[in-house]
Amino acid sequence: MTNTQVPNSQAPAVRPRPATPPAVAVRPSVRDRGARLLAALFLAPTVVGIVVFTVVPITGSIVLSLFHWNVIDPPRFAGGANYRTTFTDSTVLVSFRNTLLFMVLAVALQLLIALSLALALNGRMPVWLRSVFRSAFFFPLVLSAASISVVMKYLFNQDFGVVNWLIGLVGVAPVPWLTSEHAAMATVILVYVWQQFGFSFLLFVGGLNNIPKEIHEAAALDGATGLRKHLGITLPLLSPTLLVASVVAIINALQVFEQPYVLTDGGPGDATRTVVMVIYERAFEQLDFGEASAVGVLLFVLIMAVTAVQFRLSRRFVHYQ
Repeated sequence: MTNTQVPNSQAPAVRPRPATPPAVAVRPSVRDRGARLLAALFLAPTVVGIVVFTVVPITGSIVLSLFHWNVIDPPRFAGGANYRTTFTDSTVLVSFRNTLLFMVLAVALQLLIALSLALALNGRMPVWLRSVFRSAFFFPLVLSAASISVVMKYLFNQDFGVVNWLIGLVGVAPVPWLTSEHAAMATVILVYVWQQFGFSFLLFVGGLNNIPKEIHEAAALDGATGLRKHLGITLPLLSPTLLVASVVAIINALQVFEQPYVLTDGGPGDATRTVVMVIYERAFEQLDFGEASAVGVLLFVLIMAVTAVQFRLSRRFVHYQ
């Protein structure tokens, strides 16, 4: 067989592709520009507030922690001297230990009380009574922490406090609520939790209302009741709310100041002295703003680390619908 070649004149012609027209930039309309400008105007106050009251103070504290400054004399560069002093100061180390202990006990008690009350109010109850309880539980959060602590200081006074008078009616000896090392920390925790649990309570109430009732009805048909229903259904569906409530509660607990400062002034000894109290004392009593800033930076790092661990663990324990 012989191969027959097609002449070039008979080969199919290849048509060139049409040139792609150049992209024409579409100018935003006047309406789009107005919408963007309006959005920027609405965001501007929040952005300016974050920059002025968050970014600038944090940056200033980091820079100031590298200097010795007592407000009167010019700042002197210290490098890492303030941090070395902080790590060797027994008062600072004790304050971090107290703060971590306070965080664990106060947050656990706060979330437990708030969740228990939210579950109780989520049951069958008249609407007006549920509203009364919600307002009553949230009311302490509106009050000033300092004013509440002043009142509680008189209530828990060992000699003429109402609390010791009440327990004395049943034959219990007066308790040194504010002058005993262990009782003082317990008292500070109780006062703090009494004021703060209302916020977590409202979060849990909102989260429980978002759980479809059909799920609980189906679980009831399968025989799930009481504690089994809450552990197997309610808590997994409420886990996103639990994450938010725990993050906020831990951040607030690590920054506790008013309750221990007013109730015990950090005593007896250093039993209730917290990190923020140390920052206040170093800065405004001893005029050592460099060391106070170093302690503040360490507290900031601690808060960020704890929050990062929470979000890391949330990937395993938080279930979204």
